[in-house]
Amino acid sequence: MADDWGLLEPLGAAASATSDDAVLAALVEVERGLVRAWGDVLGDNLSAVAAALDAGALDREALLAGARSGGVPVIALVEQLRAQAEAIGEGAGDRVHAGATSQDILDSALVLVARAALAEARGHLVIAGAALVALAAQERDTGSIARTLGQHAEPTTIGVSVAGWLDGVSSAIEAVDGTVFPVQLGGAVGTGAAFDRIAGRAGAAAELRAALAAELGLADPGRAWHTERSPILRIAGTAALVATTLGRIGREVAFLARTEIGEVALASTGGSSAMPHKRNPVDAVLLTANGLRAPGLIATVHAASVSQDARPPGEWHAEWQALRGLVRLALESAAAAAGLAGGLTIDRDAVARNAAMSAHLENHPAPTLAASARIVAAATERFRSLTPKDAS
Repeated sequence: MADDWGLLEPLGAAASATSDDAVLAALVEVERGLVRAWGDVLGDNLSAVAAALDAGALDREALLAGARSGGVPVIALVEQLRAQAEAIGEGAGDRVHAGATSQDILDSALVLVARAALAEARGHLVIAGAALVALAAQERDTGSIARTLGQHAEPTTIGVSVAGWLDGVSSAIEAVDGTVFPVQLGGAVGTGAAFDRIAGRAGAAAELRAALAAELGLADPGRAWHTERSPILRIAGTAALVATTLGRIGREVAFLARTEIGEVALASTGGSSAMPHKRNPVDAVLLTANGLRAPGLIATVHAASVSQDARPPGEWHAEWQALRGLVRLALESAAAAAGLAGGLTIDRDAVARNAAMSAHLENHPAPTLAASARIVAAATERFRSLTPKDAS
């Protein structure tokens, strides 16, 4: 089985939380959680059945073959998990996946993966933000020239520019913190009828959904959301916001690091295969690249949400990789941003030299510095209010 080992994804090592292994582990965790949830609803001890489900013992070639023949990986997965359960006692296999459909398991698993990856991304964002807080304070009074439409505009400070980057990081943290990660459980067509039938009473579907949500640490949406994809749209939107916000920072840093600008320097740079003198701002370049990739993926997720039936023929399937791709970009970018922010230095001589090119522009240092102090303070306070336990 060929693995994507990052040859064309230089930041890919940061995103193991979204790998096929992570998705497979999440799929099994959802099935385990469903078994335990049934135990709660039925008043039966099914912990041994849940414990028998082992992702590490699965035949991956058979899973791949099953995904190809069934169009979804869950069918072959359930066959193997039921066999694992059956090995501990006759009839135990029937407890696995009881009443559920493939969409319940895959949707919930991808939500688990997204939650873990975005939580990890948040940690990197906090590190990046803390570094930008320090840099903004350090450069609060460093006069510079602002640019609009590619031209010199008015005097500003480097601190104001860094505060703008910090605000972007804070917006990304705010988006992650505000994202809800709901469980999906509706049965074959979203009615939950099979759950009520298995339990032998009306209302069991809602009990089971709540129990599964508790088992997995996900939110209970109070409903099944089969083709009502707003939960996925919100998660995808958060991931896209993280990637594009950090992409904008990468683009600005790459511009300021240009040879003829030279206002910033990165601690880690890359060389050129043809021009050994170059010191390429690699992290800034990769942040920009990820920001540029995100819109296409978010477009796929949005297009897939315009679906039909209780499960559409193709739209749902198109969503999987696009959603995972967005979450991966968010995590990769957050990790790169933490490294970039922590190693940024300002060349004040270059800043002054560039500003002197427009010495004729009206310049009132006192108001500019006062505005800079207010902007840096506001951006810093916003970041710290979002990260009271994380920020120093």
